[in-house]
Amino acid sequence: MLEIWKTADDIDVFESGWTFDHFYPIFSDSTGPCLEGWTTLTALAQATTRLRVGVLVTGIHYRHPAVLANMASALDIVSNGRLELGIGAGWNEEESGAYGIELGSIKERFDRFEEACQVLRGLLSQETTTFDGKFYQLKDARNEPKGPQQPHPPICIGGSGEKRTLRITAQYADHWNFVGGTPEEFARKRDVLAGHCADIGRDPKEITLSAHVRLDQDHDIDKVIAEAAALGEEGLDLAIIYLPPPYDPSVLEPLAEKIGSSGLLDGDARG
Repeated sequence: MLEIWKTADDIDVFESGWTFDHFYPIFSDSTGPCLEGWTTLTALAQATTRLRVGVLVTGIHYRHPAVLANMASALDIVSNGRLELGIGAGWNEEESGAYGIELGSIKERFDRFEEACQVLRGLLSQETTTFDGKFYQLKDARNEPKGPQQPHPPICIGGSGEKRTLRITAQYADHWNFVGGTPEEFARKRDVLAGHCADIGRDPKEITLSAHVRLDQDHDIDKVIAEAAALGEEGLDLAIIYLPPPYDPSVLEPLAEKIGSSGLLDGDARG
């Protein structure tokens, strides 16, 4: 992972690097190895100078949002203002159940998530934060020093639920991550997000739109380019490319060359 990130940091086509917030692997045998996302991201931030860095996305129930706000400010400082704050309501029942971390019902997850968004924004931007919610209670809470990105690092919310996730995204996020699907599905969710923005008087163009695109074991770069282009036709701003293990930095240069020659960057799409 370290060599992948250091190599990508030197290739301008690549805009950002991301870890995920899981304690068990989710794309393979769940008994396998898995590094904790925030600690790993801090190390990778120190090993890079240009890439924006983030966790895609932090399961909000794993850490109290006041603790997470302090973590975010520290990493924003460590990275010299390169942090993207990725957050989500949480979903992994296997991890949560094994660790005894309460996940809750769907409604509880999103009620908690919405409160957490308010707590995070308060602690990242205000001198003190007082909050009296069902899940979180803060009294004159402080978070110092704050990071260089003000009023707060860009908030990225991941998920595609139309009633709650996309409404909360319209209210609080600077970046929405589509968890995956066809260009038609992406376009429908994009329009739902735009509708929620209209309800609160917000310009949807203020929100960066990203999606996952997977490079397969055969390293079929043309397939990645085609998928990114199809999503780009529907308004995608940022394609986040999953690389298959075992991680090999040598795939990055040909990937960057094909992205550069594809014309995708002409529309200000990023990788």
